[in-house]
Amino acid sequence: MAYADQSMSSSRMVAIIVVVLLHAVLGYAFVTGLAYNVVKKAAEDLNVFDVEDEPPPPEEEPPPPPPEKQIEPPPVVTPPPIVQTNVAPPPQIVTVDRPPPPSPPTPVAAPPPPPPPPAISKAAGAKGDPARWITNDDYPPSAIRAGAQGTTSISWDINAEGRVENCVVTASSGNSDLDRAACAALTRRARYTPAVDSNGAPTRSKSSRRVRWVLPDN
Repeated sequence: MAYADQSMSSSRMVAIIVVVLLHAVLGYAFVTGLAYNVVKKAAEDLNVFDVEDEPPPPEEEPPPPPPEKQIEPPPVVTPPPIVQTNVAPPPQIVTVDRPPPPSPPTPVAAPPPPPPPPAISKAAGAKGDPARWITNDDYPPSAIRAGAQGTTSISWDINAEGRVENCVVTASSGNSDLDRAACAALTRRARYTPAVDSNGAPTRSKSSRRVRWVLPDN
């Protein structure tokens, strides 16, 4: 509408200027004494016209409204989980790796038993009088002072040379001095002809006896 008003004001201004000029010319003609005909001729030549208002320009169609922006819905936010207080935590399951069971031991074959000794075809024979191997002269002084007496049972090995080895007490007399004295005297004095096996070779054998200890008379 401002553009239309501006166009109409310009047309009116032109008309007013033309009218003013016309009056000035007429006034000048009267003043200078121009003939009436000149004035009439000028008036006839002057075509007075009404200045019509220019039609308003066609209204411009308003631009189409901008497309509405599609408003994306807000993302769905998952509410935080509700944390329950004063609740005991679940028990933890601890997995313990168990070692594999040990493999069973490999059976070891037992060594074969030693061959049995050859059968004795002839027993060992004592050299000398066995009654003289242990006598009251072998009575320990400590046992005499203690008044100890009794019977000691002993056994021993006879090696292939006929000597005594490994004498042991099989039944005590009740006094250790008497027991030790019996084995010591026998090992020191006893001698044998070794036993002979079925092949006629000397071999080991065993023997045993009981020694009765009686306190000697003073």
